[in-house]
Amino acid sequence: MQVLQDKAAFVTGGSRGIGAAIVKRLAQDGAAVAFTYRENSIRAQALVDGVERDGGRAIAIQCDSADSNALIGAINETASTFGRLDIVVNNAGIFPYGEPQDFTIDDIDRTLAVHTRAAFVSAQAAMRHMGAGGRIISIGSCFVERVPVPGISLYAMSKSALTGLTKGLARDLGPRGITVNLVHPGPTDTDMNPAGAPGAEEEKAWTALGQYGQGEDIAAAVAYLAGESGRYTTGTAITVDGGYAA
Repeated sequence: MQVLQDKAAFVTGGSRGIGAAIVKRLAQDGAAVAFTYRENSIRAQALVDGVERDGGRAIAIQCDSADSNALIGAINETASTFGRLDIVVNNAGIFPYGEPQDFTIDDIDRTLAVHTRAAFVSAQAAMRHMGAGGRIISIGSCFVERVPVPGISLYAMSKSALTGLTKGLARDLGPRGITVNLVHPGPTDTDMNPAGAPGAEEEKAWTALGQYGQGEDIAAAVAYLAGESGRYTTGTAITVDGGYAA
């Protein structure tokens, strides 16, 4: 049974990695899915084609999540195209890494724009279209709970802000029947962090299971929260990290 039949979803940064896995899973579960991509239109169209071959419906919208006006426009386009909007997944991300003193103001501003401001702006735009049963889900990070190495302070700060946003919006939107939640991935095998890259063995050792997760593992948690099974879960985080924070 397609548990998201007749639902419409919007996923930022959905053309690759965890985002693409989320797009595929939501479409598999019956939702019509719009997703954003920043640059690679060929990869984005390939994902649309794959979803449609499997009997689903998807559209790709070029949008930089750091551009608030473009993000609002993409959400409005999704609601107009599908005639509704039920699920928003704030997934788009970047990974600034380095010594704190080396980050420029532009580095700081862009990181906060993509991870923090975009999550607030997309929720703000989405709630204008959502009714009872709406779902807002953000993708956080295992580094919110544990930062075992130097160089990740800017990234961890930007992702940590999503905790406060999630709890606050859950209170704001609970009376309207809209849930707001967070998913924290651990080390996950993507093109941004491949399981075969230098340093991967160290990352695996940080987890209790001694291995990387897959995008599908994160997508499964999102699907749980997006469906009827997640109706009584709000203002909290689900951690899918292989025991990274254990």
